[in-house]
Amino acid sequence: MSGEGERTVAQNRRARHDYFLEDNLEAGVVLTGSEIKSLRAGAASVNEAYAMFRGDEVWLVGATIEPYAQAGMRNHDRARDRKLLLHRREIEKLRARVEQKGYTLVPVRIYLKQGRAKVEVALGRGKNVIDKRDTAKAREAKRDVERALKERR
Repeated sequence: MSGEGERTVAQNRRARHDYFLEDNLEAGVVLTGSEIKSLRAGAASVNEAYAMFRGDEVWLVGATIEPYAQAGMRNHDRARDRKLLLHRREIEKLRARVEQKGYTLVPVRIYLKQGRAKVEVALGRGKNVIDKRDTAKAREAKRDVERALKERR
């Protein structure tokens, strides 16, 4: 999804390891002034974050945005819950999939797009230990094949 005018601020690398990620969605985030300044400085993390439904809204929980040094007394709480901005139809479709099929909303990355903060959220189905081993084996096999082709040239 990297395109024109995008800059990734934080990425959840464990998401692909822990989940089978399917549908990706771009969501806006409701932020305060000091939070957007911290994001522009690159001081954020989504490693322990997840998204959840509260009423008819979707919230980002567990994402940390470090306090902005120059904000003084008007600084923000680093681990507060932040509202995600999605269309009503998108929220209803996500809620149906999460409730029926046992999916989880996993924030994959936070990025800036044309000056606005966005969160890429994916529907994820949890991997068990066997699935993780299969993924590791497939990755190793792919590396071996690429190594063999490289040596052959």
